[in-house]
Amino acid sequence: MLAIIVATVAGRASAQVEYVDPTIGNVGILLVPTRPTVYMPNSMIRVYPMRADAMDDRIESFPLTINSHRMQELFSLMPGEDGRPAVWDQETTTPYYYSVYLGDERVRTEFTATERSGYFRMTFASGNASVVLANRLAGEIHVQPGGAVVGEERFNDMAAFVYGEFSAPVQSKLEAIGGKSRLAVSSPSAKVLEFRYGISFISAEQAKRNLNREIPAWGFERVKDAGKKRWNETLGQISVEGGTEAQRRVFYTALYRCFERMINITEDGRYYSAFDHKIHEDARPFYVDNWLWDTFRALEPLQTLLNPEMEADKIQSYVRMYQQSGVMPTFAILTGNYACMNGNHAAPWFADAWFKGVRNFDLPTAYEGIRKRSLDMTLLPWRLGPKTPLDDFYNEHGFMPALRPGEKETYPEVHPFEKRQPVPVTLENSFDDWNIAQLARELKKPEDEQLFLKRSANFKNLFRADKGLMWPKDAEGKWIEPLDPKFDGGMGGRDYYDENNGYTYTWDVPQDFNGLIALMGGTGKAEENLDQLFRAPLGRSKYEFQAKFPDSTSMVGQFSMGNEPSFPIPYIYDRLGAPWKTQKRVRMLLESFFTDELQGVPGDEDGGGMSAFVVFSMLGFYPVTPGLPIYDIVSPVFDKATIHLKNGKDFVILARNNSASNKYVQSIRLNGRPLDQVWFRHSEIANGGTLELVMGDMPNTSIGSKASELPPASASVKPEQYVH
Repeated sequence: MLAIIVATVAGRASAQVEYVDPTIGNVGILLVPTRPTVYMPNSMIRVYPMRADAMDDRIESFPLTINSHRMQELFSLMPGEDGRPAVWDQETTTPYYYSVYLGDERVRTEFTATERSGYFRMTFASGNASVVLANRLAGEIHVQPGGAVVGEERFNDMAAFVYGEFSAPVQSKLEAIGGKSRLAVSSPSAKVLEFRYGISFISAEQAKRNLNREIPAWGFERVKDAGKKRWNETLGQISVEGGTEAQRRVFYTALYRCFERMINITEDGRYYSAFDHKIHEDARPFYVDNWLWDTFRALEPLQTLLNPEMEADKIQSYVRMYQQSGVMPTFAILTGNYACMNGNHAAPWFADAWFKGVRNFDLPTAYEGIRKRSLDMTLLPWRLGPKTPLDDFYNEHGFMPALRPGEKETYPEVHPFEKRQPVPVTLENSFDDWNIAQLARELKKPEDEQLFLKRSANFKNLFRADKGLMWPKDAEGKWIEPLDPKFDGGMGGRDYYDENNGYTYTWDVPQDFNGLIALMGGTGKAEENLDQLFRAPLGRSKYEFQAKFPDSTSMVGQFSMGNEPSFPIPYIYDRLGAPWKTQKRVRMLLESFFTDELQGVPGDEDGGGMSAFVVFSMLGFYPVTPGLPIYDIVSPVFDKATIHLKNGKDFVILARNNSASNKYVQSIRLNGRPLDQVWFRHSEIANGGTLELVMGDMPNTSIGSKASELPPASASVKPEQYVH
């Protein structure tokens, strides 16, 4: 791992970027590892060494950038005469700079970046510089007279273009192999060879303009220093004091990962949109690459707090995508609409931003898109298209029907691997529809409001009282039996659930926790059930469970820290009058599963989705219900944290007497006013303020325990009541 030396003043880092360790999580628990990626915040160029993970002793190549869908390389560069994989050593990783020694070729390879351009510096021990540039996808690369490199790659009905220059005269040899090009370049007299390049999704000429604007002259160190300054400005939006060195590394690495997506693909006021395959002129930036199933829960609320103007541009980009394609995306990737996961999660994103004061987007058109997605398109997982008979059933009966054990699928629209996922489809769309109802009221559409409020209660149709769990029903309305809610449902439980089992999905009702609590039999029984979630055994060996639920990792009883639907679950204790249990549980989860090590991420990080949970929770507050402009208070990790808001004001979180053992909140003051509740409104911090907590080593079981002090948690709650 990168050795980090940090100068501190009174416990405060002199430069936040020095705490970032991009190798954290570079070995996955079971699935995809994180990558030591160099990029500028929310920008087109993203580069990391292509290898299986940090345990792989060879690097295959370096992309010139990536399409994050399936981590697809766009073009590649590899030092050496033949471009073969090389054993690596002496790696340095930062957000703005990467360096590695490739032992087979005896070459030090360094990289830094701007928004749309990249810069390699290669130092050859032999004094005989050579490098191979290649297409990773169908396309061509060639050297122009004068030595400039121009290339194109075609994929998914679009193209990427590169224009690059070497720092010394080069000789080249071009091969065409299976619809791709391989360009071997050498400069026999050069010990140091630099390559600077621009990327475009419009044209090679635009790629050249991007390079000339962002890296107009040679000077690797200048570009590197500018990148470091940019990251310090970005990460400097939050300054922390106290905590351990390891905790600061975890925190700032998580914050760094919260700026990898979405990416701004506007180039000189133009962008290529894969949503209608046209080049558009637009004064506003156009952002792509968002995985909303992962990011609506914490990442987008975090960016709404930190960068509200950018958040408005991102939402307006979604509006443009809907106008261009006729479909409101959930997964809006570089190559267009991607049918992935389930739900209509643009709805909670839009509502959350709106009720937190982000208004600079076309709400009527945004509403039109999410309404259409809910009522006129299929809700089936991993599908985009018109309604099916299963959707008509859902609209009539209020739940997605499950197949009985052994029953064959008869609807060809159902994904053969992803299945129907009837419980999460019902629950997540119930939440999405609640958010649509809130926006309908804002737009003075009372009939829509009542329709979507009714649909938001659909989750109740799948609560099985005698089991205390969400349970699938067949088309006749009968409970599926036999069923083990811990383990049944095929791979990832997809016949009934999705990636997680019935224990996790039982709590996936953020719009109406009070309704769920009532279904369980009241506060006492619900608290028992929540305690049991963290205690219930797997009922089988760990390897047997993980072989079937590889996404459901880092288990505490039946709770999975490694998957997004679990994020709000520890905070539900706040709604049960037992916030001390939230404080204890969240501290334990952070300390156990989020460390400054190669396996320091408990599951798929998912483009900032998981990292935002870490950022919020370590700061001491969390947005449990996107769409409702409030935050729950939890146990901060740091003695002091200051969020420098874009309006020039500061929101300060102070935790007095804080320590590893003093994790329980004893008293709360917000902006000088005593609080007996463990939540506050976004409006109370949007113009700056101070949240002051006194911590202790024993629970204060009275604070936040009265019914009048509980966070709003009913479907009848109107978010606008909490705006001011």
